[in-house]
Amino acid sequence: MTRTQKTGTMVRGGRAVVVGGMGLAALVLAAAPAFAKGSVDISAPHTAHVGRTFTVTAHGDDDAASYLRVCLEDRRAGSAWHRVSCGAVAASGTDARSAAHIRTAHGGVLQFRAVVYGLTTPHDRHPVRERTSGPVRVNVH
Repeated sequence: MTRTQKTGTMVRGGRAVVVGGMGLAALVLAAAPAFAKGSVDISAPHTAHVGRTFTVTAHGDDDAASYLRVCLEDRRAGSAWHRVSCGAVAASGTDARSAAHIRTAHGGVLQFRAVVYGLTTPHDRHPVRERTSGPVRVNVH
């Protein structure tokens, strides 16, 4: 049976239109780029003593780049982030790691974070920041 809408057009095969639209949506979703997978983790002690050495470590991975490097950054009292150390370049598919041995001369709160950089070659001079960890706090007294 055929019916006429108020616009005067004929509507037929509504089910075919819906099925065709769902098929088109499935094609569009399949062609969309996949999101890169990866993670970054950082560990540091909760407290440290002035003049004593403590260790901050980080590791991360990301499948968006051919090579990876993890760097550690620190800051004190809301100032800008400063690079502390960077680990060796690692091929994608393996964890990139970094460690820093920190000795402070002043008490207070230090914050550390890890940053994963993606590189196209092992000697890439323009790495791209892929992931950044949340900050961890170390109370130095």
